Amino acid sequence: MKEKLVSMVFLAMVAIGASAQNNVNAFRGSQNHDGNYVNEKGLLKQWPAEGPQMLWENLQIGKGYSSPVIVGDRIYITGMTEDEKQETFSALSLDGKIIYTISYSAPWNEAYPETRTTPTIVDGKAYVISGSGDVVCINCADGKIIWKVAGKSTYSSVTGHWGTAESPLVYDNKVIYTPGGSQTSMVALDKETGKEIWKTTSLKAHRAYVSPIMIEWKGKRQIVGSLAEVLFGVNPETGAVEWSFTDWPSPNTYENIAPNAPLFKDGALFFSQGYDTGGYLVKLNDTLTGVTKAWKTDDLDTHHGGYVLLNGVIYGSNWINNTSGNWLAIDWNTGKTIYNTAWKGGKGKGSIITADGMLYAYDERRGFVGLVQPGNDFNVVSEFRITKGEGPYWAHLVINNGVLYVRHGSALQAYRIK
Repeated sequence: MKEKLVSMVFLAMVAIGASAQNNVNAFRGSQNHDGNYVNEKGLLKQWPAEGPQMLWENLQIGKGYSSPVIVGDRIYITGMTEDEKQETFSALSLDGKIIYTISYSAPWNEAYPETRTTPTIVDGKAYVISGSGDVVCINCADGKIIWKVAGKSTYSSVTGHWGTAESPLVYDNKVIYTPGGSQTSMVALDKETGKEIWKTTSLKAHRAYVSPIMIEWKGKRQIVGSLAEVLFGVNPETGAVEWSFTDWPSPNTYENIAPNAPLFKDGALFFSQGYDTGGYLVKLNDTLTGVTKAWKTDDLDTHHGGYVLLNGVIYGSNWINNTSGNWLAIDWNTGKTIYNTAWKGGKGKGSIITADGMLYAYDERRGFVGLVQPGNDFNVVSEFRITKGEGPYWAHLVINNGVLYVRHGSALQAYRIK
C-alpha cells in the first residue's frame, strides 16, 4: 500500500513536471555550471530523520561520475557498459525506467575510467565528450548517433593523467571542445554536422578537466575556458584568444588537475583547482581583453566538487588530502574566510549545489547528503546516507521540479524534497 501511494504521488509530480519549463539541460544545472538551481522554489527546509522520501532507484545505469540531465519528461545520463569498453548514453522516464541505452565511444583507458561527461541537451540533441576525447551528437528521441568527431586524434589533444572530463558548451550553431596541445586550445564545431567552424591558436598547454562557460559583460560575449596551466577568454564568433591568466604559485606541482568551471559575476571570475593551488578572483577590463588579480585565498582550494555563490558568499570544500577536506565560506568581494570547518561525523570534502536559499552538500568519502543552512558556520540541518552503488561519491547532485537526484556509480536515486 505504501509503495502504491508513493507511485501515485510521484506520477502526479511527473504530470506537473512535464508541463513546467524548469529543464536542467547541462552540468551543474545550466551551461554556466554554477550549481545554482534558481527555478526551484518551495523546497523543504528540513528533512525527516531518515532522509527525504525516496521515489525510485535504478541500479543499472552503468558506472560513472557524471550527473543526470532532466529535459521535459525524460532523464538523460551517461555510464559504461558492463565490460567497461564503451561509454553509454541512456534515456529514462521520470519514474526511473530505462527507455533506451546506446554506446557512443570508448572511455578513458587508464586510472578512473568511469564516464565523466554530463550531457548538454539543446534542441532535442545531446552533446557529450567521451573520456577518450570523442565529441558526439546524439538524437534524444531515439538515441541514434548523428555525428562523431575523433577529437583527440583530429586535434592532437594532449591530456593529463585522467583523460578527458568535459561537458560541452553549446550556443548558436556551435559546440565547444577544449583539446589542448600544440595544434589548438579550443575548437568550435557545427552543432548539426560536427564540421569545424574555428579553432584557436595553441596556448602550449595540455587540457584540463574544465567545462567552458559563456559570459556576457559590457554588451560583449566571451567563452571562458581552462587548460592545465592557463585560464583564458575566447571570442565566441572568431575563436580569437582575447586574454590569458597564468599567475599560479611556482612551482605549481599539481598543474594538471584543474576540474572546476569558474563562477562569473559583475565582470569578475572566481576559480579554484585544489592541491594547494588556492582560489582566485580576477576582474575583466571593460573590453574583455585582459584580467587583473583582485585577491587570492589559500583556504579554499576545491578539489573537484565545484562551488556556489549565494548572497555574496562563495561556498565549497577544500583539499587537505585526497580523502579529506573542510567546508568553507569565502566573501566574494574581499576573499576573507567566513568559516573553515569539518563536516562532523567523519565526513570529508565533496560537491555542492544551491537551491531556494539552501546549500546541498554531497560527501565524497562516505556518501552523506546534507541540507545546509547558509550563514557564519557550516550548519547541517538534515542529512542522510547513500548506500547503493560503488566507487567514490563524485557525481554532483541535481534538483529538478522538487526532486533531488543522487548518483553513486551505477546507482541513481530520486528523492522528493518539496
